[in-house]
This record gives sequence, structure tokens and C-alpha cells, in this order.
Amino acid sequence: MKIRLALFFIFMATQIFAQKPVRLAVAGLSHGHVGWAFNRSAKTDAELVGVYERNPELVNRFVEKYKLDRRIFFSDLNKMLDEVKPDAVSAFGPINEHITVVRACAPRKIHVMVEKPLATTFTDAQEIQSLATKHNIHVLTNFETSWYASNQYVNTLVETGQLGDIRKVMVNDGHEGPKEIGTGKEFFSFLTDPVQNGAGALTDFGCYGANLMTWLVKGQKPLSVTAVTHQNKPEIYPRVDDEATIILQYPKAQCIIQASWNWSFSRKDMEVYGNKGYAIAVNATTVRQRLTANTPEETLKIDPRPAPFTDPFSVLADVVQGRLKLDKHDMYGLPVNVTVVEILEAAKKSAQSGKTVLLH
Repeated sequence: MKIRLALFFIFMATQIFAQKPVRLAVAGLSHGHVGWAFNRSAKTDAELVGVYERNPELVNRFVEKYKLDRRIFFSDLNKMLDEVKPDAVSAFGPINEHITVVRACAPRKIHVMVEKPLATTFTDAQEIQSLATKHNIHVLTNFETSWYASNQYVNTLVETGQLGDIRKVMVNDGHEGPKEIGTGKEFFSFLTDPVQNGAGALTDFGCYGANLMTWLVKGQKPLSVTAVTHQNKPEIYPRVDDEATIILQYPKAQCIIQASWNWSFSRKDMEVYGNKGYAIAVNATTVRQRLTANTPEETLKIDPRPAPFTDPFSVLADVVQGRLKLDKHDMYGLPVNVTVVEILEAAKKSAQSGKTVLLH
């Protein structure tokens, strides 16, 4: 009898705590990283129930590559949302279409995750935030650097005072260039479109530094933004910048963002200098640090972030189903990412005018 009761309670507990997979739909297939959404057969936290894409060539390519049922594909976003009724949508189209996705999803109480950055204009970013608040949905922005254990470690050094007060941050992001690394034609097309992407390297990689710095300073906005952009390869990128340097000035700190399609190799690293010490996130799991004047620099290898933080779809599923509550100033969250877009817009204005843009 006791064994039966024990088994009964185990069964009931399992039923209570078991979670159905999040019903996930994809909006757009042109982003080069969308393949991740179709390569998660080992994960059970999300179930792909619909795909919106207007390009029949792209649809055919994905159907054939991933052996998908054509019935889950739609050329009308609203029809897909109404028929498959997803819990969440992940946007993998041009950045300027993020606002369209949120406009469709928010009134239907469907959560959204977009690829970085949140939007191409500050006006769109503000509308996204307003829609999310009005309809009580989550809108996450996925950044690769949010998966990095090294960045989390450096942030802990800042929060615990081991670096002292932040004085200078340098964030270096980019690669050899979209064409040079073999970016697919659809992704290349919108990355190099000043409307669809907002800018070139300034948007593509400048957003990382703006995101990281805003996260480090707990949402504080810079006093001013100064930017210089250039076209080192106008024959390849005639309509957008391929080189951008952005300086964010705070009351007692400065952040220099170096965003480039001209690096020798791909890089995503961050240097944080305080008035007591410094730490450099070299890659996802390597940190170089020097915490006092009397000690030499040391190199640390740290473990990757635990689940769900190395898989954005797992983060989305956990947030949607209430297993994960993001910090107010999390790198995925709206407060930080609305400020990111404000910074990027100011950077574009500064580069175009040759003048510093004040945000206060």
C-alpha cells in the first residue's frame, strides 16, 4: 500500500511539474543563423509549429534541407499566427521587420524573440516596448555574447567591487566581412541594405558593445555618443559602412566600441578597466585579469554558462513558461535593448554630421 501511495505521489508530482514544449514559430528565413531553429531535435523545450516566409526559393531550400512538412509554411504572417497559435515567435528576417512581427504578435499575446539588435530606429524600439507593456508579452533580443561565461564573470567582478569603479571599457566585435566569410545571399542582401539593417558594421557589430556596456552600467545612458564610420571596401559594400568606432561618454567612464568588417579574424572580446584592476573577456570561456598593482596578470579558463543560457531558444522557453525571470537589466531584456537602439541611432547621426550627439 505504501509503495502504491509513493508511486501515486511521484506520478502526480511528475504531472504537475511536467511542462509541455513551447509552441514556437519562426518569422523569416533570411538570417544566416536561422538554421539553429531547425537543428534542435535533441531538445524538448520547444516545438516548431509554423514558419512564415514570403520567398518561395528559401522555403523550398529549407523544406528540402530539413525534410519539413510544407503545411507548416505560410506566406502570410497573420494567417500563420491565427492558424498555428504559437506561444512564441522567433524573428529571423531583416532588422527593420522586427516591428512588424511584434505588431502582429503582441495583440495575440504571443511572445517574441528577435536577433540582435532590437530595431533599426529608436522610434520602432519605443513602439516595441510600448506594445510589449500594453499586451504583457516578453520581447527578447538574442546576442551571442549573452551566452559567454567570461562576460558574466567580468560583470561579477564589477558588481563585487573587485575592479573598483569602471573607468574605461573597450569592446571589439566583427570579422573579415560578410562576403569574405561566405554569408548566404539573402543574409548578405539585408546586412548590406541601409534600410533593412539600419547600417553596416555599425549596426551588425556596434550593437554588441552598446548592449554589453548598458548591461554593465545597469541601464545608465551615456551623456554623449561620438562615432566615425568608413568604407574601406566600397567595391563590396557600396551602400553601408564596413568600419565603425563609437565612443560612449558617461559621467566618470568611457566606452570605446570597435565594430568592423575588416578584422583579420572573427572576434568578440571585451576589456573592462576599473580604478582598482582590470579584466579582459578574451572569448566565451577565457578571462585575463589583474586585480591589484602588486600581482601579475593571470589567465583563467572558466566553465561555460549552465543551461539554459547557451541556447537562446531554451532561454525563451524558460522565460515564456515562467521558469526563468530575467534581471531588469539583462542583456536579453527590453530596457537595455531600447537603449542600445538609441545609442546606435545617435552613432549614425554623429557619423553623418561629424559631431558628437548629446543624449541628455
